[in-house]
Amino acid sequence: MAQYYSGFLLAVPTANKQAYIDMAHKAWAVFKDFGCLGMYENWGVDVPDGKVTSFPMAVQKKEDETVVFSWMVWPDRETADKGFEAMMKDPRMKDLPQMPFDGMRMKWGGFEEILAVRAD
Repeated sequence: MAQYYSGFLLAVPTANKQAYIDMAHKAWAVFKDFGCLGMYENWGVDVPDGKVTSFPMAVQKKEDETVVFSWMVWPDRETADKGFEAMMKDPRMKDLPQMPFDGMRMKWGGFEEILAVRAD
């Protein structure tokens, strides 16, 4: 069966890079307990502004922010759905630091794998 992905696009104040990394490390400890197979956090280094649409436009990036593109890998959608539900009830989530970004501008979605290839 194909894997399932939870994808995220957000703008993080550039000054909060380390706070974001620290938050992600702490969150991973919770996510993996609920079946997440992997988590990938990617700090934008070549994310151009667009004329019609772009990653920066999608998240309403401000001058002092950096675009972050991340995803979580799950064995299937059912595990992801149950995992997110369980996480919201898990007391460890309250122990996570405050999000070092504006969550209202974060974009997210769930994706089913349709092709996976690698050059090994």
